[in-house]
Amino acid sequence: MSTIPGQIHQPLHPSIIPRLDPEYVQFHNAHVAYIVPPHRIPWDAAIRKGKTVPGSSEPLPVGKVQDFELEHCRVRAYTPEGTPPEGGWPVFLFFHGGGWTLGNIASEATLCTTVCVRANCVVVSVDYRLAPEHPYPAAVDDAVESLEWVVQTSHTQLGLNLAKIAVGGSSSGGNLAAILALKAVSSLPLPHPLLFQVLIVPVTDCTTTVEFPSDTSADPIIKSDYPSWTENIHTAWLTPARMDWFYNNYLPISSDAQWKSKRAEWTASPILAPTDLFRNIVKGDKRLKKGTWIGVAEVDLLRDEGIEYGEKLKKVAKDAIAEGADENDVTDKVEVVVYEAAPHPLMAMDAVFLLQLFCFTYQPDLSVLSVGKKLVSDVAEALVEAFRG
Repeated sequence: MSTIPGQIHQPLHPSIIPRLDPEYVQFHNAHVAYIVPPHRIPWDAAIRKGKTVPGSSEPLPVGKVQDFELEHCRVRAYTPEGTPPEGGWPVFLFFHGGGWTLGNIASEATLCTTVCVRANCVVVSVDYRLAPEHPYPAAVDDAVESLEWVVQTSHTQLGLNLAKIAVGGSSSGGNLAAILALKAVSSLPLPHPLLFQVLIVPVTDCTTTVEFPSDTSADPIIKSDYPSWTENIHTAWLTPARMDWFYNNYLPISSDAQWKSKRAEWTASPILAPTDLFRNIVKGDKRLKKGTWIGVAEVDLLRDEGIEYGEKLKKVAKDAIAEGADENDVTDKVEVVVYEAAPHPLMAMDAVFLLQLFCFTYQPDLSVLSVGKKLVSDVAEALVEAFRG
C-alpha cells in the first residue's frame, strides 16, 4: 500500500469527527489519512504482503508457535507455556478479518497470543483462501476444513480438549465463525458440541447494496435493513465504497442473477439462516453451552447487523423456554457489547494490526489506543469464563 506523507487520501468527514473517539481521530489524522484505500487502486495480490510493524502492542510470548498445512489452507497454532490442564488444552479456532480479501495468518497475532496467555488455551489461527482469487464459498470451505482438522488431527498433535472448542473471528472472520457455528449444530459430525462463539464486529448480512450516483460529490445510495449503514455513512476506514468492494471481491455480482441470490444464502449471510438452525445454537444436545459474545463498534456500518444477530439468538432462546423447553436444555447467554465512539477497525486500534493489514511501510512510534486494548481484554476474559469448569 503506497503512502505519501503530506498527501491526504482518507480525510475524516466533518460530520463524523465529533462522534469518534478522540484517540482514534488523532491516530487517523496522523497515519491512516495518508494511506491510499485499496479499493481505489488496481488490484494486485502483493497488497497483502507487508513488513511487520514495530509498536507497543507486539504479540505476547507463548510456549510454542507451529504452522500446519491443510489441504486448501494452513493454520497457525499458539500453545501456552507449561503443561496442559487435565483433559487437555481448551482451543479457540480464530478467523482474521480483512473483507475476505486482505489479512493473513499473522495479522491478528496480538489478539491470538493475548488469548493464548490469558485464557490458557491453544489458539488456532486460520489462513483461509482469499478473494478475488478464491471467491465464496472457498473461505467457508476452509473454515469447515480447519474445524475438522482440529477434531480429527490436532488433538493428538497439540493435546487439545475437544469438549472445549470455541470459534471466533473479526469482521469477515466473524462472518465465517458464525457460519461455522451454524454448520456445527446442523451438519458437521463432531465428537462434542462447540462450547462458545466470539464475533468481533462481524459481517452477518451480505445483502446490503450500495449504488454510486454519477455526481461523485453525492452520498452513495444504500439499501439496507440496518440503520447504522445510513447513520454511519461517513464513518472512518470501512466506508460504504470499501465494504462494497469487499462484497464484490467475495460475492461478485455479474450479469448472472445467481450471484445476487448467493448473497442471501445463510452460508454468506448467517443472520438469514433458518430459525431451526438458530434454535440448535441455543437449544438441544448440540447447543453452544457457554453461549455467544458479540462486540460491535458504535460508529460502524456493521453495528446493527451484529446487534441484530445477538437479538435473534436471544429471541430464539426466549421462545424455546416459552414453548415449554427445559431451561437446563437452553442457553440464553448472549452478550452484546457496543464500544462507544469506535469505528469498524476496533481491534485494529492497537495501531499495529491496521498497519500490518494494509502493508503500511512507514513505521511511526505508536501506542495502544484504549478502546482497542479494552476489546482485546474483553475477548480474553469472555474466553476465560467460557473455558472455566
